[in-house]
Order: sequence, then C-alpha cells, then structure tokens
Amino acid sequence: MGLSTVVHECDFCVVGGGLAGMAAAIAAARGGTKVVILQDRPMFGGNASSEVRMWVCGADGGDNRETGIIEEIQLESLYYNPDKNYAVWDGLLWNKIKSEKNITPLLNCSVCAADCADGEDGRRIVSVTGWQTTTQTWHRVKAALFADCSGDSILAPLTGAEYRMGREARDEFGEKTSQEVADSQTMGMSCLIQCRKTDRKSTFLAPPWAKKLTPDLIRLRRPNMTSTAENFWYLELGGNRDSIGDTEEVRDELVALAYGMFDYVKNSGEVEDGDYWQLDFLGFLPGKRESRRMVGDYIMTQGDVLSGGRFDDVIAFGGWPLDDHHPDGFYHAGNPNVWGSTPVPYGIPYRCVYSKNISNLFFAGRNISLTHAAMSSARVMATCATLGEAVGTAANLARETGLSPRGVGREKIGELQARLMEQGCFLPYLRRSIPDFVREAALLRAQDENLRNGADRVNRTYGGGEEGVFVPLGERAGYRFRKPVRVRNIHIAFDSDLPRASLPGDSCEQRHTMRANVFEDGCGKSPTMTMPKTLVRAYRVEGVTADGERVTILREENNLRQCVNIPCGAAFTELALIPESLWGGEGYGEGDAHVLSFDAR
Repeated sequence: MGLSTVVHECDFCVVGGGLAGMAAAIAAARGGTKVVILQDRPMFGGNASSEVRMWVCGADGGDNRETGIIEEIQLESLYYNPDKNYAVWDGLLWNKIKSEKNITPLLNCSVCAADCADGEDGRRIVSVTGWQTTTQTWHRVKAALFADCSGDSILAPLTGAEYRMGREARDEFGEKTSQEVADSQTMGMSCLIQCRKTDRKSTFLAPPWAKKLTPDLIRLRRPNMTSTAENFWYLELGGNRDSIGDTEEVRDELVALAYGMFDYVKNSGEVEDGDYWQLDFLGFLPGKRESRRMVGDYIMTQGDVLSGGRFDDVIAFGGWPLDDHHPDGFYHAGNPNVWGSTPVPYGIPYRCVYSKNISNLFFAGRNISLTHAAMSSARVMATCATLGEAVGTAANLARETGLSPRGVGREKIGELQARLMEQGCFLPYLRRSIPDFVREAALLRAQDENLRNGADRVNRTYGGGEEGVFVPLGERAGYRFRKPVRVRNIHIAFDSDLPRASLPGDSCEQRHTMRANVFEDGCGKSPTMTMPKTLVRAYRVEGVTADGERVTILREENNLRQCVNIPCGAAFTELALIPESLWGGEGYGEGDAHVLSFDAR
C-alpha cells in the first residue's frame, strides 16, 4: 500500500509561511479568496518565529513604521505578550492564520514539485505538490493563482520562472557598489543566540566541537552584553558558498560558532559580568538573508531606492538602510557589513511582485524582483509583510476580474492602491480618495477638516505637518450630510504611536516586538510592555437615520487596531466618532484623542 495524496482546490496557493506569506494569505482570505498556505516548518513566522528569533525590522525613523496587517500583529503582541515571550508570539502568529475561515494551512509541508501548462497568456502553474513530514502524506494544491513567499523561491526551479542569484556587476544597472564583475555570492545566514542576565553566577562548559574564539578573531564583532540591541546577527556564514545547497553544512559551522561565542562570553574573562549570563536560546535553523530573487516585469535597483521610488504603480515601501553583508561573514577581516542611508520611505512598484514569464505567479518577501544592492534594504521582514499584503490584495482583484497578475497592474492598479490604503497600508506620496458626499458634508466641529484629507499618518511625503485632529474624550467629531446617504464602510485611522516613543524601555525595546537578551530583576530588568499610550482604547460610532433616530453603529471597549473598517449598509444623515478613553489613560495628551482619519464610503 503506497503513501496517500490529498488534493486541495482553491483560488490562491501561498508557498511559505513567514510574515510575507502570512500577510498574503490573510489579505486574500479577508477579501473572500479561498487560500491554501504551505509552510515547511511546524509554525508560522519564518525568521521571526522562535526557531530563528530575528526581530522584525522595517523602515527606519519616526512615523515610517509599516501599518496594515503587520501593525495589527504587532499591536496584538503588545497586548497579549507584554513580556515578549516567544511561546506566546508563536501562538499569536498561528492564531492569525487559523482564525481566518478562508485559509487552509498545511504545516510541516515542503513543496517539492509543480505541474505547469502553456496557456493563452503563456506558461502557468496548474498545481504544486508538497510532502508533509508529520503525516507522511503528499498534498497536491490546484489553484488559479500562486504566490512564492518561500524566501528561497522554490517555485523558480520547479516552474522555470526566471530568477537571479548573486551580485550584479556595477555597470549593469549603474549602481554605486564595489562589485565590478557579477558573481554568485550572497549575504550569509545566521544561527542566533539569546542570553539571560541573572543575579547569580553560573558555569558553562562548551562542547569540544565549539569554535574557539579569541579577542583578535572577534575584534570587529565583540559582543556588547550591556546593550538591548545585541542579537549576535554577525554570527554569519555561507555567503561565499551556495546559500541553498550548502545550508546543512553551513548550519553545522554556525552552531559551532554560536556555542563558541557563548563560551567566549562566559569563560574568556573579556566580558564584564560573564559569570552572570546564561544561554537562553541557540538556533539550529539558520536565518537566511539572501538566495534566489525572482525576475518580474521590472527589476528595482539601488538607484530606484536612492531616488525615493516614485513609481506610478507603488504598492509598498521600504526604508531600511542599504545593509550589505560581506559574503565571508564572520571571518571577513573587515567590518561585517556596509551601511548606507536611504530616503525614508521609498516606494516599491507592483511590477516587482509578479513573474515575468509565469503568468499566474506572484511573489513576496526578500525574493521579489530586485538587484542584490536594492535587496540589501528591502529584505527586512516588516517590508516583506507589506509586500505580502499587496500580493494578497492583488490576488483578490485577479480572482474578481479574471485578470492575470500582470493584467491587474495594467488595468486595476488604481483600485489595488485604493484597497491597500483602505486596509491601512501606507503608500508614499498617495492619499486615499474621499467620496464627494463626505467632502461636501458639514463638519460637526469646524476644526476637523483633516479627518477627510485621505492621510492616515503624519509623514514627510505629505510635507511632515499635522494630518489628523485632536478630539477631547467624550466629544463628537464627524459629519452632517445634505441628505440621507447609504454608507457601505466607515474608515478610522487612530494614532498608534508609530515611533513607539510612549512605550517603556530604551529605543530598541520600544521599536521591536520581540527582544534579544533578557535582563532579570536586579540586572536592569527587561520592561513589561504596554499598549501605545496615544491609541484610542474605547470609542463608539453613531449615526442619525433618515427619520432622525440616533443609533450606535459600533461601540468598542478594548481597541487594539490602528486602522478600523466598519462594514455598514444603512442610510444616515449624520456620522459621529466619539473617543471615550486612551490606552495611556485620560491624563495622557490632556485627554485628547489623536484621530488621523474618520470618513466613509
């Protein structure tokens, strides 16, 4: 008797369950698309999961934090996981997928085959097949649309999708790099460690195969154990080898290096208070920075990044520095990385997230259509998550219209952008369009014009000035319409303190959802996090019907969202938002709620 095969049929198949794949699946499912997501690990999150433990990075600076699904996840983590516990974090990510009724998740399932066919618009994928290790079952997924969010772009060799790997020659795209000749080298991978500072001494005996580290060997990579930002990212190898094919061999070396680093912390005598540190975690799954990059209708370059990415088809943004790591990794004699500033934010175009030659293939994550130099900035996970949300939303449009991914870009890019912004995603230089009945309505408070300006944040691409309004708790802000208007959706954008300045701890603790090293009581204790103090905790939305009755459309007592969309379907002559309390308490901001948007469709 042979092994069984389970066949699934869906609208949209997502390969890869990191933050990019999760966001793609969630966005599509919320739009009514039937989704199957295959993840080759026992949990979701990819590099952000407890198996790797790289914290979620994104666009640097002030109000540039990514919103949409990734902000939803990170705000929920502040509420449900204030001590930044990875067991809670993994469960939160798992629940984000499991709670969506239109998603079928297949964990521990590694895609290893694909069936393709030639159609009117070129080569297309018919199905993919994965092997599920826990059940010893084959899973074949048939779909109209596919997204490769696997990081390593597994669907490229399986389908013939065009891809690149390695570093481009400087002259190919006119980039400001030191690379005169193209090669196959990449950035490396890391097995991270996390440590715990205690108030008692302990010993550590390194295994005999641990790498012996000396002060001279690590002179440019000395651990800073007093810093909350010390996450040992520089324990990096493999960029000068095959970053896919040699992963097992590189992993063995990384594990030996990681144990060697903690041995250095504990036993070298070079680290202050080394006796008080304990090893909390050592990863056996390497976190990868770079491998295959798919080729789309456009390849985004370093020049595009540095010029701000002013694309007509912008669907996401980046802002992490040009952070290029040397292929020799830990053993490179110089600095481990080259750090170049970028405009924050810069736009990323839609033409970079679907395949040039496979007609029904999207991709999202570090594997989108970029040069190596541009990818050194756009590869970080918060950026990847926004790309995933864009792809999932585009899949909804493709399903609804029968268009290919390329067709969506050619015929529906404005609609795609509008949907993304309505979902809370920020697109540089663009504002949400506001319907005439809202623009022409009388304001309940004369000073609230910014409620309908289409901007859901303060940002330099809007000029950097105030884009919202301040509403005293208990007061009504909103609109009185000329005649009863049937409202389909009510949109609210609150101030979730994107810089996270109202959170406890230093800037590293404030910015990152999870932490690296842990400090116990008596050792500069790691803080217990709070919700952003500026975020509205309780509010209600009211309407006045055509016959003059005032009704409560929604009352929320425990709001965790920066962006709120309230489905409606009734006619009103008046709409009002009444903020009732803030997470920071009534004394925060003198009792005023900062509301960026309140409008309707």
